[in-house]
Amino acid sequence: MSTPHNEARRSRIRRSMLFVPGANAAMISNAFIYRADALMFDLEDSVILREKDAARRLVYHALQHPLYRDVETIVRVNALDSAFGLDDLEAVVRGGADIVRLPKTDTAQDVVDIETEISRIEAQCGREPGSTGLLAAIESAQGITQAVAIAHASPRLIGIALGAEDYVRDLRTERSPEGVELLFARCSILQAARSAGIQAFDTVYSDANNDAGFLYEAAHIHQLGFDGKSLINPRQIDLLHNLYAPTRKAFNQAQQIVEAAETAALEGRGVVSLNGKMVDSPVIERARLVLSRAALSGIRDE
Repeated sequence: MSTPHNEARRSRIRRSMLFVPGANAAMISNAFIYRADALMFDLEDSVILREKDAARRLVYHALQHPLYRDVETIVRVNALDSAFGLDDLEAVVRGGADIVRLPKTDTAQDVVDIETEISRIEAQCGREPGSTGLLAAIESAQGITQAVAIAHASPRLIGIALGAEDYVRDLRTERSPEGVELLFARCSILQAARSAGIQAFDTVYSDANNDAGFLYEAAHIHQLGFDGKSLINPRQIDLLHNLYAPTRKAFNQAQQIVEAAETAALEGRGVVSLNGKMVDSPVIERARLVLSRAALSGIRDE
């Protein structure tokens, strides 16, 4: 079911989602200074067991800080079947997180279960029904085989994301610089997301000091069609945004296409043409996306 919440969430540009460890009070206190499209507070893998409760409190209070109101906030909670998952969910929904990231999503039922709990919490705390979005992270071979069902499991879903570290361990291999072992998973997630009309996000690049390697991987997932990427280092934000910025040639072409579409609409013509050629609606939508990215990232050199 389509709602204004769903449409707004799914159309938002999310090139970069920066992980912020939930137990790192110093980073939580000023992460809003980074120019990521979304900040992703983490209560799961980056937080050791004895710090889970403290991290949850830190994130709950950060979500209500005025300086975090101007940036999209995502929180990766612990799985619902863990000792911490439900407490995490209670805190972050009540705290006002824009989106909850569900880790280790293996089936559509995992999405349905967390949606049920989110709906209950929203009703109990007076938060507007449906205002909390969902992002499902797929991190296993089972999850990849169920990607289409997962992507269609809830209208709250803004996207699905690849979690590569657990996935390659499940495959009994390891990550390589070329990423050949991730190609099937990436294509599966992208196809599933597009079939559901939602976004697709790539995994983190774990070598924070290897800018060349990061750019190689980022260019690869950008060419595949991913909407964005999870990040672990603030330095990667500008590198990624520049990569997603259109070239001058692409910008000029997109501008001509959009102008032709607007002229056709004003004149009441159902067919859009440019330089004697018909322009289909998917091309027009792609051009609008290029202009949106240019407005955020500027225009890069060829």
